[in-house]
Parts: sequence; structure tokens; C-alpha cells
Amino acid sequence: MPEVPAPALAPRIWQVGALCRAVADALDARFNPVAVRGEISNFSRAASGHCYFSLKDETGQIRCAMFRRAAGLLDFAPRDGELVELRGRLGVYEQRGDLQLIVESMSRAGQGALFEQFLKLKARLEQEGLFDAARKRELPAMPRGIGIVTSLGAAALHDVVTALRRRVPHIPVVLSPALVQGAGAPADLVRALSNLYQLTPARQGLTADLASRKGATQSPCIDVILLVRGGGSMEDLWAFNDEQLARTIVQSPVPLVSGVGHETDFTIADFCADLRAPTPTAAAELVAQPREVWLGALALAGERLHDALLRQVDSQSQRVDLAASRLGRPSALLARQQLRLGHQAQRLRYGALSNLQHKASLVQGLEANFPEKVRRAAAAAQERLARARLRLELLDPRLVLQRGYAWLADLEGSAITRASQTHIGQALRATLADGEVDLTVSPQRLI
Repeated sequence: MPEVPAPALAPRIWQVGALCRAVADALDARFNPVAVRGEISNFSRAASGHCYFSLKDETGQIRCAMFRRAAGLLDFAPRDGELVELRGRLGVYEQRGDLQLIVESMSRAGQGALFEQFLKLKARLEQEGLFDAARKRELPAMPRGIGIVTSLGAAALHDVVTALRRRVPHIPVVLSPALVQGAGAPADLVRALSNLYQLTPARQGLTADLASRKGATQSPCIDVILLVRGGGSMEDLWAFNDEQLARTIVQSPVPLVSGVGHETDFTIADFCADLRAPTPTAAAELVAQPREVWLGALALAGERLHDALLRQVDSQSQRVDLAASRLGRPSALLARQQLRLGHQAQRLRYGALSNLQHKASLVQGLEANFPEKVRRAAAAAQERLARARLRLELLDPRLVLQRGYAWLADLEGSAITRASQTHIGQALRATLADGEVDLTVSPQRLI
């Protein structure tokens, strides 16, 4: 009979967690403890104190975790790009199935080449004053236009455009695309920024007249520029550590915001920019206050203005009412004045009559109480006055003239009492009892 082959043994079916633990056990038996040398990348420290990063070289990289107890023993602050030597144990992070190195100690092995270049350039540019806070400018509250420099295929572009459309859809956005990684990226970034600089207010003023003469449509005015890129390793972000790019950023006519990498990533561009944002999305939010905020502020200002106008109208209305109550109708005012005048006239008549009556009463009182001695003196005076009048009448020359005498005087009225006062032919006037007679002296005068 032919032999019947024995059935093959079925492979063991592992549970995922058991397989991870088996691999971890194999790694532990085969490699641990392990020492490795490489360059730090994407270093971060959690709120718990644990540190997470990657260790890499030219051929590969491995995830690393350093717990708080071991991190507390470090005598330096690890940074991206720094060359270090680690000691720890290889294991598997079962929740993700990732190979990781649990770091138990870390020491410097000399700075990595890229990080050393970064520090040298940073120190030189800082000494030249390119990072000075005094030259940093405030971002415009309401930009007329926003410029963006990034790669057309970058996720950062999608994030920034989405944030701007959501917050300020009314503000025009101008994209100047450029490479953000690779050998040609620095020069391309410089070119893209220079193109946007031509659309800033300072540069547009020089070209607006020429554009209008040619009939060309003028581009939106750019008041702020965003230089953005997503996260990556130090090599991925190396284009933003270029010296020429740094000097171009400093020459920006308008405020420039750098949003390169993640929150823990720092580049020379970040130090040169007017403001650094932790992410591209954050950069967009910094230059774009939501439209609802401005509309709300406008509505609030409108309400305050309306309330102020109402208060002013009420205040002026009260003043008008008060003035009207004081003035009233002209006819009513005239009637009140006429009534006052009648009262004053009545008071005047009453006062005059009262005064006369008072004076009359005084006179009657004086007559009634006039002393008898005074009355007798008055009668005696009247008698003396009568006698004096009689004597005066007896001395009147006209009484003598009635007895046949005449009053003789010259024409000037001088009395002639002697014949020696006359001369022949002199004109005289004789006054008789019943009239006057003109005379002339003749030669037959008495001697």
C-alpha cells in the first residue's frame, strides 16, 4: 500500500496581546540591556513629566520613551538635533504594536551636524539684531488682504484656508506657492515672499499708476503674510533655517507670521518673523478675528450710540419742556403783565389818596390845636399892616396933585425942583392929577 502523508501541523493562533508580549520577551532576551547612539527628533515633555522623542541616524529611527523618574536625573535639557547616547531596554508598546526604546539614561555625545549649524547661524543673526523685539510689529486688526507662502500640496495650506474661510470669508487671500522641503526650497521661499512684497501698500503705491495706465486690474492689498508648513523632522524643516530666507523675512514691508511645524519645532524663520505661531492653523487664527466678533462689536457700538442718542433726546426734551413752562403763550404773558400793571396803578392811587388824607388830617389838627396866643399875634400884625398901608397911601404924590399941585420933570424923568435947573427953550413935562402936559421954558421966567 502506498504511504499516506501525515497531515501538516496547523500554525498556532496567537492573541494580539500575547504575540506582542512574546515579541517583547524575545527582544528582551536577545538585546537588553541596549545602548544606542543617534540624533534626537520631535522631542516633547508631557504634563506628567514623561518625555517622548525619536532617535535617528542616516539609515533609520526608533521611538523612545523616557519616564519621569529617569528624566529627573538629566543634567541638561534635550533638544531636537542633539546627538546623544541612550541606555535602556527594547520593548513593544502593546496598545499600538510599536517598537520602542524605554530610556533609562541619556548623555550627550556631541551635537548633531544640523543642530550645530542651526546654533551657529542663530547666534550670528541674533548678534546682528535680526531677532530684536524692537523691530517686531503688531498684527493689523482688520487686514485688507492676507498673503500665504506654502506648498500647493501641503496639508498646512488646507488648514490655513479652511480657518480663513470660516473666520474671515470677506478678506481676500493671495497664495504665493513655493517648495517647503528639499535643496531648492530656500530659494523658492525667497522668491515667493518677494512676489507678495510687491502687493503690500508700500510697493503697490509705486505700481498702481502704471497698472491703471495699462488697464490692468489691481491685485488685493496685502497687509499681513503667513509663512506656513506642517510638522516634520529637523531635516524636513531645514529649508526654514536658511540665512537668505531669514534676511528676506526681516525685509518684509508688512508684519509676517511664521507657522512652521508643531509647537515644539523652532526654526530661524520663527525668530525673524514678527510673530511665531505654534501651528499653521494658529497662524491663520492670529490674523483673522472672526467676522462674528466684529459684527458683534459693531452691533454693540450701534446699541450704545442709539442709547446715547435717546438719552440726549430725552435730556433736550426736558429742557424744551422746562423752557415752555417758563415762557408759556405770549398772550398769557401779556395778560399777566397787564394784571400786574393794574395792581400797581391801583396801589399808586390808593397810596396818593392815603397820603393826601394824611396831610389834610395833619392840617386840620394843626388848625384845631393852633394856640390862641399865635392867633392874637396874627391879628395884631394884620392891624399894623393896615396902618402902614394907610400911611403909605398918604405919602402918595398923586394925593398932592389932586390939591392943585403938579410934578415937574425934564424929558429924562429927573425932577425939577428949582428954577435954576432950567434954561430957556428947555422942554419939560408936568404931571397933573389926571395926566401929563409938555411945557417949554420961556424968557419971562420968574427970578
